[in-house]
Amino acid sequence: MTTTRNTGWTIVVTGLLTVVALYFLVPVYWVVIASTKSSGDLFTTPGFWFGRTMELFTNVAQVFTASDGIYLRWLLNSVIYAGGGALVATYLAAAGGYALAKYDFPGRNLVFGTVLGGVLVPSTATALPLFLLFSKLGLANTYWGVLLPAMVSPFGLYLCRIYAQATVDDSVLESGRLDGAGELRIFHTLVLRSMAPALVTVFLFQLVGIWNNFLLPLIMLADDRLYPITLGLNAWRSQVDRSPQFYELTIGGLLVSVIPLGIAMIFLQRYWRGGLTDGSVKG
Repeated sequence: MTTTRNTGWTIVVTGLLTVVALYFLVPVYWVVIASTKSSGDLFTTPGFWFGRTMELFTNVAQVFTASDGIYLRWLLNSVIYAGGGALVATYLAAAGGYALAKYDFPGRNLVFGTVLGGVLVPSTATALPLFLLFSKLGLANTYWGVLLPAMVSPFGLYLCRIYAQATVDDSVLESGRLDGAGELRIFHTLVLRSMAPALVTVFLFQLVGIWNNFLLPLIMLADDRLYPITLGLNAWRSQVDRSPQFYELTIGGLLVSVIPLGIAMIFLQRYWRGGLTDGSVKG
């Protein structure tokens, strides 16, 4: 009886996970198929199957050569915004989370409560105030206008605080202090290593969030040379009525924009699983 019930739940869970996987994978599949077609084939052939001719390499080549190769600039901008912002945000979240978890100081709970409040505030609600503030500071329409907000992750700080409480042993910290190590050295050599799975999680969340961010760059940037990929592709999409070739450019650019995120997920997943395994056998 129990075996039958467990088998039934396994089937249900597997079915739900399959549906969720299809929900995320079908759009990617469509982008891959659509990027192999010409503009004519996009509207005259089935959406989920290849067209009459294979135009993948031609479309991708056009993506990198259109408008004097501005797509490469957009790609570099996205790497700067997402990569740099995610790295700094992860480090600050680790430092703040560790401090809130392991140091007892006045106002600690108030700070943590304020951070939790920041998690609940949607980014759309802060985009316009940020623009007004950065305009006063002369940072609008600059790299810093997008980078500085990307360097803060309230959710990352919350996650790092919870993870540091659970995994960073006080005895390890005390042994480091007895050996004469300073607080910064303890943090960089002992704490960061123990928090590796949480750091990878924060980095991936922040990387994907910044890479896909659209509203803040739209409000903050006027110079198309500063655009990230999301804003650049939207600029191309807005021109499809005037020139149908922008369909191919937009879809080809979408395909290329997915590749860096896929590489990051595959590469960092090893460290994620490795860190979890290390933590499971520690002690």
